Amino acid sequence: METPKSTLKYLSLFFAILVATKLLSCGDATSKEPANEAGFKTIEAELKNKFGDNAYYTDLAISYDISIGNVVMVIVTKNPESLQMGQWSLSQDSWTQNSDITLEVPKGTKASDFMFQLNDKISLAKLGALIEKSGKQLQKEKNIDHPILSIATVKFPKNGDISKTEYVINLKPEHGGTTYSFYYKLNGELIKMDF
Repeated sequence: METPKSTLKYLSLFFAILVATKLLSCGDATSKEPANEAGFKTIEAELKNKFGDNAYYTDLAISYDISIGNVVMVIVTKNPESLQMGQWSLSQDSWTQNSDITLEVPKGTKASDFMFQLNDKISLAKLGALIEKSGKQLQKEKNIDHPILSIATVKFPKNGDISKTEYVINLKPEHGGTTYSFYYKLNGELIKMDF
């Protein structure tokens, strides 16, 4: 016969296993993060967890596919002066290195001059907030009820002029149709909208 103490012990163990399973299944689920400020902040945290807070990027894009969720694609290095970078993708919460890349930079320049970091100037949380803003604009101006993300990128200029960096966002209606492109300055000012 079980005593109330042993029943409590079993319930505590069951509860602990349930909580641990829930935490493990929900942790780092970047593929299911929404295309908004909070969701993209989580994706940025995953990038910093994988590559470090001080990683340098030349390319960064987040696309969305209804069947697999978010796909993050980056070209990144921890050491810019090595001239070695990796092309990585995060799909269904699994990282894959697609290739190694060797950079060439003009004589007398530093490789880091042609790269960006995720920080106060360039932020995925800001990109996510701009996706929300763009979606609301489509709802209001084009009467599109549920625009979804196609792809969002940080477009860093080849000449390394950070002031010319743009957030580029492509949204489309939930059930297909015209893709709408939004181009923003780093400060969030709309440059143009195309469709």
